[in-house]
Amino acid sequence: MNTLETVREKALNLWEKDGILDERITVTAGPLTVKEAIGTPEETDFPIQQGKEKLMEAVFRGARGQAFTDHYGNFTGTLAEVAALPLEDNFNRAVFVSTLNAVCRSQGKACGTVHCRNTGPKDCSGEIFDHIRQHYDAGRITIIGFQPALAEALNSRAEIRLIDLDPDNVGQVKRGVLVEGGDATQDAVEWCDLLLVTGTTLANSTIDRFLTDKPVLFYGTTISGGAALMGWERFCPQST
Repeated sequence: MNTLETVREKALNLWEKDGILDERITVTAGPLTVKEAIGTPEETDFPIQQGKEKLMEAVFRGARGQAFTDHYGNFTGTLAEVAALPLEDNFNRAVFVSTLNAVCRSQGKACGTVHCRNTGPKDCSGEIFDHIRQHYDAGRITIIGFQPALAEALNSRAEIRLIDLDPDNVGQVKRGVLVEGGDATQDAVEWCDLLLVTGTTLANSTIDRFLTDKPVLFYGTTISGGAALMGWERFCPQST
């Protein structure tokens, strides 16, 4: 059983215990436009602005939960149907993860399940180094996933490496940082004192590569529900 399946098992047990699994509760998820998702930040190099990713949004009893994905569309069903989806592609995984976030938000188990907007990413990056300094002894930081503002903010104050799977980014210098590809992942994990990992790794099922003996700090809304259920550390101060 991989980590995403473990998260689903925990969610399924909770939904059964709370008596909501068999109710005819409709959960919807649909792709958001760039402006709906993150507003109009000053930066223009976020993956969602380049059309590489979309935010899926699930709504459960009025509570919203989101997940980044590169495979998006619409889904309506019950929680039982969501729990039964085979987690073999990014669409089904994004439906489950966004649903999990919405349900956790509805039940008060998770907060910050909706992406920040406008100046939020820049404001977030202004807080990240102090947060790491207060909670971790980390001179070397490996960032998993290209988040422009975070990369730029940390590069000026720490030794960092940046791993991203977008072939258009790999080998390029972005915000002063060389972007390395997936083949450098293991070396970058062994090199660092702290892994700063995008929550999207839960939705694309690559998260197991980063749950090692190294300290891990996840960032973003995608992993809000999963972090709450699993007890993972998460940094996402500007989300709502």
